[in-house]
Amino acid sequence: MDKDYRSIIASMTLEEKAGLCSGNDMWNLKNVERLGVPTIMVSDGPHGLRKQANGLGVAVNQSADAICFPTASATACSWDKELLRTLGDALGEEAVAEQIAVVLGPGTNIKRSALCGRNFEYFSEDPYLAGMLSAAFIQGVQQHGIGTSLKHFCANNQETYRQSIDAIIDERTLREIYLLPYEIAVKDAAPMTIMASYNKINGTYVSQHRRIMREILRDEWGYQGVVMSDWGAVAQRVPSIQASMDLEMPSSGGMNDEKLVNAVRDGSLDESVLDESVERILRLIDTTHAATVGGSYNKEAHDALSRSIAAQSAVLLRNAQQSLPIRAGERVLLVGEMARTPRFQGAGSSFINATRITSLQEGLREHGVSFDYLPGYDLKNENKNRKELQRVLKAAPRYDRVICCVGLPASYEAEGFDRTTMELPPCHNQLVERLADIHSNVTVVLSMGSAVLLPWADRVRAILCMYLGGQASGGACADLLTGAINPSGKLAETFPLAQDDAPSARYFPGNRRRSEYREGLYVGYRYFDTANAPVRYPFGFGLSYTTFEYSDLRLSATQISDDEPLQVQVTVRNTGDAIGREIVQLYVKDPVSSRYMPEHQLKAFEKIELAPGQSKTVTMTLNRRSFAFYDVDTKDWQVESGDFEIQIAASSRDIRLRATVSVQARQEIAFAPTPQSWYTAPDLTPISDEDFRLLMPDYEDQPVVIPRKGEFTQEDSICDMAQTSGLARFVLKVSRLGTQISMRAPKDDPNCMMICEVFRTSPVRALSTSSQGMFTEKMADGLVDMMNGHFFRGLGGILKGMKKPKKQKKN
Repeated sequence: MDKDYRSIIASMTLEEKAGLCSGNDMWNLKNVERLGVPTIMVSDGPHGLRKQANGLGVAVNQSADAICFPTASATACSWDKELLRTLGDALGEEAVAEQIAVVLGPGTNIKRSALCGRNFEYFSEDPYLAGMLSAAFIQGVQQHGIGTSLKHFCANNQETYRQSIDAIIDERTLREIYLLPYEIAVKDAAPMTIMASYNKINGTYVSQHRRIMREILRDEWGYQGVVMSDWGAVAQRVPSIQASMDLEMPSSGGMNDEKLVNAVRDGSLDESVLDESVERILRLIDTTHAATVGGSYNKEAHDALSRSIAAQSAVLLRNAQQSLPIRAGERVLLVGEMARTPRFQGAGSSFINATRITSLQEGLREHGVSFDYLPGYDLKNENKNRKELQRVLKAAPRYDRVICCVGLPASYEAEGFDRTTMELPPCHNQLVERLADIHSNVTVVLSMGSAVLLPWADRVRAILCMYLGGQASGGACADLLTGAINPSGKLAETFPLAQDDAPSARYFPGNRRRSEYREGLYVGYRYFDTANAPVRYPFGFGLSYTTFEYSDLRLSATQISDDEPLQVQVTVRNTGDAIGREIVQLYVKDPVSSRYMPEHQLKAFEKIELAPGQSKTVTMTLNRRSFAFYDVDTKDWQVESGDFEIQIAASSRDIRLRATVSVQARQEIAFAPTPQSWYTAPDLTPISDEDFRLLMPDYEDQPVVIPRKGEFTQEDSICDMAQTSGLARFVLKVSRLGTQISMRAPKDDPNCMMICEVFRTSPVRALSTSSQGMFTEKMADGLVDMMNGHFFRGLGGILKGMKKPKKQKKN
């Protein structure tokens, strides 16, 4: 394509410009054949390409076979930037082979609550860790000329009513927690696209949030790439493009294109704003189309890479009496259906049809481990469950070791809905607890996408957490259990002792209309460490088959101005007898501040490999932002003069070395005093309206009013309408049955559950805009009319609104 984009734009009709700003269908962008502008294809892909086979739309279980790599919840525990680049590199290579121009990932949302159903796609509760790993992933993919889509921008931290929920967040929390990982990724890696999320922030949909999109993302951070919508996330097309959201996905069947054309013609939209978006989209097409040359990649090599990544990401949570690795000649009983049918990925838009699946059974056989196997549980048959448990309890005493595989089944966590409990299934907990009663050497292997409660943790000998380790996770698990690979992962999220231990538990997922982030900055370890609250496993925790000693902490200066970088060096030595990798964590503590502060915050980390007896010097660099907080009065990042503590740690609760540096601010600013409220001494007391307004003085908590029959609009969901409309309840039942039949899936199939939940909770408006013209805006009006009690008038409106979907151009 000619790279004189403005010349191309000058040659385009207004209709062609508007059309280029929306998809051609579900996965392809439009082309402009007469001007030589080709089409490109995008694909889901945070941990594997979900290329839709035979032009299928959103049939999540019918995509082309692909390598399923470990999910972000797993890879985050590697704390390994180079490993994430390698993962991105592999996905970029596969995208070239599959002629995919943009990989839709990584998912960078903060794990505000462990109950978020999509946490398996996200990295961490910590914004710095999430941002650095996202940047590395993006760099790996984009070195092939393939684009990425940093998502879901931003504050998309729950699945409950995700398409309409209003996230109420004070400005400092928004900047320091929820925007920071995106800022890091944008500035360090320049993703070619960013995906705007469904939710509102403080009353405005993100897709049309001018402050966040144009003023912060573009003007402040300097982002020059394409902002695309999440699928069906555009509430109002003209305000969204004015906020600089360029590309609507998927196709709206021309409905929103027409609105852009009309807005330019009636003067409510300046054509130059449309031209800006068109130029960004042309640049994206030009850059990525040249890279999608096709070809092949080595599937066996990528499967092996997936296994290696899973092994380097797994976390050894317990290893009492050095129980692991397995010793030669041990009589082993392997228990748990997950040992035979592994849980290795999440469900929803990231669901991958894996090229092959390696179970723990297969992995142990590869290593020559002799074992007997019993299923242990059956989630669908309680009577059989009891029988399986009894078989295990009868057999277990005859073995030297019992390896018990438990975790969260796919139906417990998926895109589209949040978990209601952090507990494992009762039959899983019962199996472990009963085994611990009768056997002194129980090893537990965990498979899940987010933190869970482990009430039996102190009663078993060893716990190995695999998270969702991809298609080769069974082989990776065997590599770790046998000692062929030394575990080196550390937790990227805190494991609490109880579900209600975190302050966000009181406010997640909120009510029907809004979710108030009253806990503010105190997410994850920022709360637990500040409150000195007990936890099961702290952030950054993980064991190894060897030990490490930290010494000789050195700072490049003891007093710096806030513009100078600070070099921090520490020596780490492997004091054990196995080669191993250690993750060195650097936290900064501000002991005295005019603003409320968490106990400490992660500001740097490095992962190193050491042979037995070997030492290495680790160097990490801190800059001005490492000591700064966001000040809402000056609307800038500020540093206060004073002494800061540099902490070198093996976890957020295991501080090995400390040093003090005196930082001089660029200019002294008189800060308003912080109110003596919950924020100076966090506990689990509910945050009062008065205290919350100290952070958000303009916010007024309005009572939630669910509209009644006769008051429904396109902004309401079928679920809302079902509370007072029998017709809506009937529609939900029929849609659920129809989805099960069309997918040939049981009602507890997680992908089926996702689609049903999205239909149930999405605004009718979103169902229309994401239908590619099959369910028009007029038809949506007719449906709402019917739900409001005007059945025949609404039916007539639906019939009048029917039109054949526009014939898609051949690509």
